Amino acid sequence: MEKSSILPWINTEYSYQLAKRMEQFRSHPELGYRPAGSKAEFATGEILREEMERIGLRDVHKDQICVDAWEFHKAELVWRRADGSVGLRSLLGGYQTTFQTDGPQEFGLVYVGKGTAADYEGKDVKGKLVLADINQRDEWWINFPVYQAYVRGAAALIAVQEGGFAEIQDEALNAQDIAGPAEAAAFSMSRSDAAVLKQALRETPELRVTLDADSTVTEKQRSYNIIGTIPGEDPTQMILLSAHYDSYFSGFQDDNTAVAMMFGIAKALIDSGYRPKKTIVIAALAAEEWGIVNTKYDWSTGAYQQVFQVRPEWQGRVVADFNFELPAHAHGPKDAVRSVYEYVHFLEQAVADIPVDPAAYPEGLEVHAPIQTMSDDFSMAIAGIPSMVNEFTDSSFMETHYHSQFDNEAYYHEPVYRFHHLLYGTLIQKFDQLILPPMDFSALFEAMNRSIDLRYAGLVGELGAELDAVTKEAAALGHTVYRWIASVNASGVTPSRAGECTEILMKAFRKAQDSFVRLDWQDTVLFPQQAVRQNLTHIKDAIRCLEESDARGALDAIYEIDNNCYAFQFDEEVFNYFTDYVFCQPKERLQWGAGRIVHHENLYQLVQKLKCKAEAGSVDFEEELRILNRVRKNQEECYKSDLEYMIRETNNIIQSLKQISAIADGKEC
Repeated sequence: MEKSSILPWINTEYSYQLAKRMEQFRSHPELGYRPAGSKAEFATGEILREEMERIGLRDVHKDQICVDAWEFHKAELVWRRADGSVGLRSLLGGYQTTFQTDGPQEFGLVYVGKGTAADYEGKDVKGKLVLADINQRDEWWINFPVYQAYVRGAAALIAVQEGGFAEIQDEALNAQDIAGPAEAAAFSMSRSDAAVLKQALRETPELRVTLDADSTVTEKQRSYNIIGTIPGEDPTQMILLSAHYDSYFSGFQDDNTAVAMMFGIAKALIDSGYRPKKTIVIAALAAEEWGIVNTKYDWSTGAYQQVFQVRPEWQGRVVADFNFELPAHAHGPKDAVRSVYEYVHFLEQAVADIPVDPAAYPEGLEVHAPIQTMSDDFSMAIAGIPSMVNEFTDSSFMETHYHSQFDNEAYYHEPVYRFHHLLYGTLIQKFDQLILPPMDFSALFEAMNRSIDLRYAGLVGELGAELDAVTKEAAALGHTVYRWIASVNASGVTPSRAGECTEILMKAFRKAQDSFVRLDWQDTVLFPQQAVRQNLTHIKDAIRCLEESDARGALDAIYEIDNNCYAFQFDEEVFNYFTDYVFCQPKERLQWGAGRIVHHENLYQLVQKLKCKAEAGSVDFEEELRILNRVRKNQEECYKSDLEYMIRETNNIIQSLKQISAIADGKEC
């Protein structure tokens, strides 16, 4: 059948109802929760498996994965006034930690401000609950104050979002991935409930409360990714649709509507009679919100295991992954597809002739790059599967409703949902009709070239200029190769060596992911040399400040180096714990983050010395200057190594592009 619009076959009511059906199974009877490896996740997966069969998907099956499972059944805190009356009955949210009381248990409760090391001075918290304010967007992640509480002997930390997340109402609860050990226990309390306790604590340093909690992490359990297909003419090439079915609270946007939209698109393709050239795979993925204990990279577990352990044969065969997140709410007046660099130019051309519903996005549609770490598409991309996702992070929704009980159908926007069905259904058909993967490496190398700061070239001889030249060469060659790929795809005539070209392109894409995708300590995607270059800028500023006897200015600069911001607020044991676990764990535990942070400067002791000197008004910084100059020299060597590495790896990609160019020159098209 010729490609045609699937618009007549789109039924958002079907998708909406499926999204609501997913809410029926919940670990916590009132709050919801469908955590990794839980009974609720399993039951929801069974519904999705049955629905795949019902709508006509083929080869429906469950791929077993190994996850650390979390069951969160309840957490209720009760505080009684001196006369015995109930002053507060608070329903708490959960984090992926183990804490069981076997019925109501009495604890002391102490307020510890922001939960930093200084906030514990003069307080006895051993065996008690500690209440702490947190802003994970602007300050630090939940794992730091939680482990700080654990180190000081607290029974559990109760976190109150004072900003950054769950801002919609004071009654909002919040939950995020814990990124820490299960034995350091944590719960979430609303601002309104915390205000009651804080008022009472103004009159006494400690309250007596009861906590009835059942939260359990069990390592190495089974979960399942649910898979179905629309068979294509070519079983060796695949297009993947993915979304995750675990959730916090009811998870209406995140990610019920995404899973349901994926089913809705598949149903529309089947009902329309569309017969794909490539095999279309539908994957409802488990364990995205969390799935492994005690690692900085503890989310996207289901996707990572699917493509690296369960179905590694997908690598090189899946030419595009469409991942979906929070697709039934407008995250701004302009929509966007976030993509790997190599597909940006094709997507810009592909979306140009797809009309955007002004009721959904009055300012239209654009394409963003690169893929970031907040969703499963990152795990797919680093496996060599070119990926894209509907943009969902550039809005206030993430600060207000995300991961709270207010992520519900009250914020459903049908025109947005319908447009996303049409947009991605159409893009899937466009990709399906292609002969060659539409990879334009020029976008990658142009971005890499923009990341080079030639002001540092003098530090490393001619390496900066050499990387500048080689990335420009790679970009130009990428343009040439893409023009040939586009002409082949436009012609509809398959070259005799098309399979060879596809293999070269897919291997080059995977090589680029392995070589050039790095992370900073905030999980931002960057090129290998960028983190070191940023460090050098801050080290230079710190040295200049100390030479001018400005200890405060130096501390401000050091705050920006690697993860040393945490050295200012937490015990050294806490700082070292969350530094070492990035470098001292096996790849299987670090998952998609393994090897993405390469260099690190531990400046904890330097920070403590400078803080003391700043407070004392000292102007003698000879020792600190020696340390910083040693750090500067070390980072310059790292910078040199990174540039040499990037030049070498860029030349490797150039050789692959030259292979394609040679085929093109042989007039294979």
